[in-house]
Amino acid sequence: MILEIVILAMIAAFLGLRLYSVLGRRAEHEEDVVPHRFDAGDKPPHPAAQPAPQTVPQRAIELEGVMPAVERGIAEINSADRNFDITGFMEGAKGAYEMVLEAYWTGDRDTLRELCDDDVFEGFSAAMDAREEAGHTLDNKLIRLEETRIHSASLDKRMARIAILFVADIATVTRDKDGTVVAGSLDDAIESRDVWTFSRNVGDSDPNWVLDETDEG
Repeated sequence: MILEIVILAMIAAFLGLRLYSVLGRRAEHEEDVVPHRFDAGDKPPHPAAQPAPQTVPQRAIELEGVMPAVERGIAEINSADRNFDITGFMEGAKGAYEMVLEAYWTGDRDTLRELCDDDVFEGFSAAMDAREEAGHTLDNKLIRLEETRIHSASLDKRMARIAILFVADIATVTRDKDGTVVAGSLDDAIESRDVWTFSRNVGDSDPNWVLDETDEG
């Protein structure tokens, strides 16, 4: 009886080992990492081997759609002044537009004197004098600058001139000496189209451009 129990136990142990060996191998296979779905020939190239995305130079964007005469003018200015950068100029022109408007609205003559030539400054100053004499103040606000585009460009001897079209939404309010609104509304912005011409002597050590003409666009 004891011998039969021993034999049955040996048989059970043997079957257990066989079962473990089969299930164990199956489990090991099931735990293997799933192969990448790309075959060797289908694998995407290494990032370093991929072509770099094509980008349009900023200078080309600034000159996109301009007339040939404008592009020639920019090229002449660039040839006369190797430090000239059209992208930097455009950013500076946008900043100058906002600063001049704000200075005129608030009566800041010092800032206008720095940014404008004599003729333009005198025009702004005369308008501010008339406004102050009437006891009026401006409570204007630049809502957004919709468009900034090169209108013309030229080089006359050493004098470079670039005209920029500014299209902006501006809310205008005029108040009397008591603060009462006599014209305009901050709730209704109007579209303003201005062509401002900036100039600079390319032979001058001063890199700053000045506003030398203003016109309606």
